[in-house]
Amino acid sequence: MAVKVEELLTADINQPARYLGNELGSTHKPWDEALVRWVLTYPEVYEVGASNLGHIILYNILNAGPRQLCDRAYLPAPDLAAKLRSTKTPLFAVESRRSLTEFDILGFSLSYELGATNILEMLDLAGIPLTWQERATNPQNGQMPLIFAGGQTATSNPEPYADFFDFIALGDGEELLPEIGLILAEGKTNNLSREALLLDLAQIPGVYVPQFYDMAADGSVHPNRPQVPERILRRVATPIPAYSIGLVPYVQTVHDRLTVEIRRGCTRGCRFCQPGMLTRPARDVEPQQVVEAIEQGMQATGHSEFSLLSLSCSDYLALPAVGMEIKNRLKDKNISLSLPSQRVDRFDDNIADILGGTRQGGLTFAPEAGTQRMRDIVNKGLTNEELLRGVKIAVDRGWDKIKLYFMIGLPGETDFDVLGIAETVRWLHRECRIDGRRGLNFNLTISNFTPKPHTPFQWHSVSTAEFSRKQKLLKGEFRGMRGVKVNYTDVRISAMEDFVGRGDRRLAAVVRRAWELGAGMDAWWESLDQAYKAWTQAIDESGLTWKYRQVESGEWNLFEKEEGSSATDSVTDVTDVSPMSVGRREKEDFSNSPDLPLSPSPTLPLSPSPSLPLSLDQALPWDHLDTGIDKNWLKIDLQKALKAATVPDCSFEGCSRCGVCGTDFGHNVVVDALPIPEFAGEFVPNTERKKRLRVWFGKVGDMALVGHLDLIRLFDRVVRRADLPISFTGGFHPNPRISLANALPLGVTSTGEIADFELTESIDIESFREKLAAKLPENIPIYKVESVDLKAPAANQLLEAAEYVITVAVGGSLTENGELDRENSAPVSVAPDANWEAWVKTIIETEAFWRVHTTKSGKTQNVNLRDRLHKLELVEQKPESSTSASGGTSQGRAVLRFTGSCRSDGNLLKPEHIVFMLEQVSQQEIQLLQVERSQLILGYG
Repeated sequence: MAVKVEELLTADINQPARYLGNELGSTHKPWDEALVRWVLTYPEVYEVGASNLGHIILYNILNAGPRQLCDRAYLPAPDLAAKLRSTKTPLFAVESRRSLTEFDILGFSLSYELGATNILEMLDLAGIPLTWQERATNPQNGQMPLIFAGGQTATSNPEPYADFFDFIALGDGEELLPEIGLILAEGKTNNLSREALLLDLAQIPGVYVPQFYDMAADGSVHPNRPQVPERILRRVATPIPAYSIGLVPYVQTVHDRLTVEIRRGCTRGCRFCQPGMLTRPARDVEPQQVVEAIEQGMQATGHSEFSLLSLSCSDYLALPAVGMEIKNRLKDKNISLSLPSQRVDRFDDNIADILGGTRQGGLTFAPEAGTQRMRDIVNKGLTNEELLRGVKIAVDRGWDKIKLYFMIGLPGETDFDVLGIAETVRWLHRECRIDGRRGLNFNLTISNFTPKPHTPFQWHSVSTAEFSRKQKLLKGEFRGMRGVKVNYTDVRISAMEDFVGRGDRRLAAVVRRAWELGAGMDAWWESLDQAYKAWTQAIDESGLTWKYRQVESGEWNLFEKEEGSSATDSVTDVTDVSPMSVGRREKEDFSNSPDLPLSPSPTLPLSPSPSLPLSLDQALPWDHLDTGIDKNWLKIDLQKALKAATVPDCSFEGCSRCGVCGTDFGHNVVVDALPIPEFAGEFVPNTERKKRLRVWFGKVGDMALVGHLDLIRLFDRVVRRADLPISFTGGFHPNPRISLANALPLGVTSTGEIADFELTESIDIESFREKLAAKLPENIPIYKVESVDLKAPAANQLLEAAEYVITVAVGGSLTENGELDRENSAPVSVAPDANWEAWVKTIIETEAFWRVHTTKSGKTQNVNLRDRLHKLELVEQKPESSTSASGGTSQGRAVLRFTGSCRSDGNLLKPEHIVFMLEQVSQQEIQLLQVERSQLILGYG
């Protein structure tokens, strides 16, 4: 049964359009015709989840399957979450508006170590028991949906979250999820039990069912029955760009653009980078598929910007050719291209050519470390010369703001390396200065390194105390440096990421308790102190405080000398460097460092110790996951890191023997560089104005919940999709000449809105109307279109008044409600038995209703609202009644129509003002139940 969402989305709910589920690209399949009903649930607010490419791709793929229905759900904002709890309404899927418990399967994206608390929040709001153990013993077990997780963190190390999920989907989901759907359909047809269904799912490569595995004392995980595999394979799929074309949200999202993947996987081999290890092999998308997806997607969505996505876009050798081809094809559309963080060593004039234009976006590079030695240790594959060349090209091509990413706390890092970050920025400033131009500005993000599973540094340990000290060093060094803005990751977040990210099943209780104490994801940004307190209290209560203290002080360091360990006796100690020694120390030489032990050593314990490192052969909580990366290769690569030795990119040079390439995971697929098409020229905005059309339209139904700025963006995209010849403004940021007469308040319906469209060519009015109406949502009807002289004032300049129809109700005596002495109250005497008709008449006959108005600048002025009221009439009285404090009887509800000032200079009469006047004459609390703007009135002089 559908949830009555319209009753939840009242005026106190922010951005209600998040929850409508009727965006362009949304799929509404008949409920009764589906055999398997999915919900892809993204444990973040809508603005983040709806723009996630993986979420969109899997949603499109599942809905393309026969008898499969896929809906969506997102983490509700705190205001709606509170209302769901207070009204005892379960969390719902946005399209069908049905409770999540009515579906067969719920899939969560787990892409961040601390994101599991949001998943628990969503399960709780849906009324679903949090753990598989609780669901198994629940009397409604047979009706409970299966709960699973996918995403990078789920694939990397699902053990801290294993209790919460019935199964985990490892790796790429494009082929895996449809296979799961087939098993579910067969299971429903045969009426399988939950356990039998999970056992069938466990036979699919890539499906890990935690309840069929137990954790040993050393944290390792092993099957508890013979029917399941000892190790679970990560799935690998080929990207399909066509499935990227999908949702076009009404509200502005985090990535408000069309995104198409050009390359999946990265073989650069950065030793800190988990995505680079978990997405191998590299798979380039055929250039023609990319070009067609972008061209079709921009037409279908109406976006003004697109992004080409990859872990390393510049390693897609066809990028300059593909980018130029798309830019030429969309030359007349005012389209811009953005790229994520790029390899600065591959940034050149060809890439700069495809990024330039009328809306030149930002540029982001990630040197990661401030010295060559550190970049070699992490296998960044970047020299100072390449860094300087890339930044210089950017400056020469017109960029004056560049974002740089660095990390601190990397293995083997000295204070010399930390301060090298500031020295690198100072050097780039000096070398890239151009006479006659304003200086180059850098926006730096300095994050704290946290070791990740399945990387060579997974055996390393961090020290949050060292993070804090090194941040302090850098803050002192950057103080006073001009043209630099520095952002630091909070040390406490990094500590929790490390603690949870490499934990075992014991941490499930910590995650749950942290959620109970209020540690949601939103709390990290809105109240970090509260979230951190919740996590630390949860750790204390779990009895794992000793383990967390090692994160604070540094459990062990691969580069530190350990007393009593012959295996590491001669490894140079490069972590204990006092600030006084900085500047005297030369570059360290690791060429003579011995290998780390590759087998259990009698001097290295097999259990955690605050003082000694673990054996590299000790079992890890994620060893039962077969990601393709050979653990022995990680050990060997770790030894190379100790010697600051680099490993080449196997996509372009020799194989590094990581273990991925083969039957299970495939091989690198690399598309060669292509000839770059001749540049057809930048977009030149057509500023001609040959025709102005004035459109009268409505905003009815759930479109009333779309805000004014979102409506402007909607019209921009509709005009693009309809391919109408819209005129553009000039300047550096040309915009379409679309002008709305007046902003309609959120939640108010209307049948009388007005918009002006200026066109570059004369077009038949009826043809314009048909094209525009075909691309508009059905709840934005067009009533009339007429031609207007280009020299005539715009509608917003002619606007004089607006007519509203409002529904109001008596809420009780103002005296009873304690509101008689409210600000601006000036009671007007009326007869005790007054009713709506008498109150309306009294307002009409009264000369003044004074109210204090505060302007945008903060100034206050007394305003006579009666001067702004042109007409007021009672349309209808409802049958219910209420008794006033004086004993008189008045009709409980009424429908009123009024016309009042509505001018662009701020001279407005709002529905709330009519309520104010009614309360003055009635001395009753008046509730505003419904508002509709029936027309805007233009003054033609």
